[in-house]
Amino acid sequence: MMRTRPLKVALLGCGVVGSEVARIMTTHADDLAARIGAPVELAGVAVRRPSKVREGIDPALITTDATALVKRGDIDVVIEVIGGIEPARTLITTAFEHGASVVSANKALLAEDGAALHAAAEQHGRDLYYEAAVAGAIPLVRPLRESLAGDKVNRVLGIVNGTTNFILDKMDTSGAGYSEALDEATALGYAEADPTADVEGFDAAAKAAILAGIAFHTRVRIGDVHREGITEVTAADIASARRMGCTVKLLAICERAADGQSVTARVHPAMIPLSHPLASVREAYNAVFVEAEAAGQLMFYGPGAGGSPTASAVLGDLVAVCRNKLNGATGPGESAYTRLPVSPMGDVVTRYHISLDVADKPGVLAQVATVFAEKGVSIDTVRQQGRNPGSGDEVAVEQGGGGRRVGGEASLVVVTHRASDAALSATVEALRKLDTVRGVASIMRVEGE
Repeated sequence: MMRTRPLKVALLGCGVVGSEVARIMTTHADDLAARIGAPVELAGVAVRRPSKVREGIDPALITTDATALVKRGDIDVVIEVIGGIEPARTLITTAFEHGASVVSANKALLAEDGAALHAAAEQHGRDLYYEAAVAGAIPLVRPLRESLAGDKVNRVLGIVNGTTNFILDKMDTSGAGYSEALDEATALGYAEADPTADVEGFDAAAKAAILAGIAFHTRVRIGDVHREGITEVTAADIASARRMGCTVKLLAICERAADGQSVTARVHPAMIPLSHPLASVREAYNAVFVEAEAAGQLMFYGPGAGGSPTASAVLGDLVAVCRNKLNGATGPGESAYTRLPVSPMGDVVTRYHISLDVADKPGVLAQVATVFAEKGVSIDTVRQQGRNPGSGDEVAVEQGGGGRRVGGEASLVVVTHRASDAALSATVEALRKLDTVRGVASIMRVEGE
């Protein structure tokens, strides 16, 4: 039988996501009540600009005093979609103290202070759910936290930022440069006026921290995540990837070490083979590839941002939290029993694609190969491109060749076998010191094989 007293919900924030949450709560009220076993009632909406017209929301529910709203004592669930660290952190802990569970979409806060928030929720016997914090509508947090709880996850590899994926996809498919692709993303609403959080990898790094913590049952903060953005990716990088049968994606990669004694988390652009499932993820879509010991390889795909997709994830959590409330229970909290250390980026084993501008004369290839050998990095392939003035001639030299003089400018593209990132970085620094190397044009890791 359905309980007649409604569960009261406070909404913190009424922007793109919050307004969509409020709309669905109103238009789908009967369905939500049937799924939960009790009606849900929007009891208050905290905003910064009360004068703004918000269609479909009773003006009497609007307040600028978010603290008073979460302290009311009759609120069952607080939905936090304001973002940022403060006042979100204080409001969430205050909600726990006054009897409410919390549904949040705040990736930055969870990546920075998730452990403290989980501790506060546990102390007060409340729920903390945050499916919407990672990859929008894609069910990812709950499968990692619950469906794969009995398995051992070894790797999580994914595209978790739609803005950067749109930009890189346009660079690949249209031949556009970075700035041109960013302008198109901005015009279409995929990029913010200030796109720094997206293009510099901060957004993806926060999501990587959350995913690594859940997948490996350990505490990973955003400061533990190695981060590189896409602002240095050039059309030449995209073209070089294409020649290798690859494409370029901004990847969030979380891995358990081979010995199982540590984990790593990193975000950076990388070349991946066109045969990899993530290579086909286009435009602003997200996808995450999970490798588990028993389940094998799993892929989660869908829209990773936007009002409706994110609201879908928020409301899924709302249904789960409300059911728990009716049953006098709480859902799974933080699982950080392994307490594994997070290894530095230098310990990561990967491959490199390095493009060098070199003097066009005999012996250059031998000098470059010697540096790789001295640093203990094995070369997979070498491609030498030269251009005679006015001819456009190009040559390719496979590994072991002595190089060919072609006159004019020349570039050398080296793809390595797997080696530690520290050894690869040391190799690049040594290459910069060679008189015959005029510059290191680009450096990119190769993943997904």
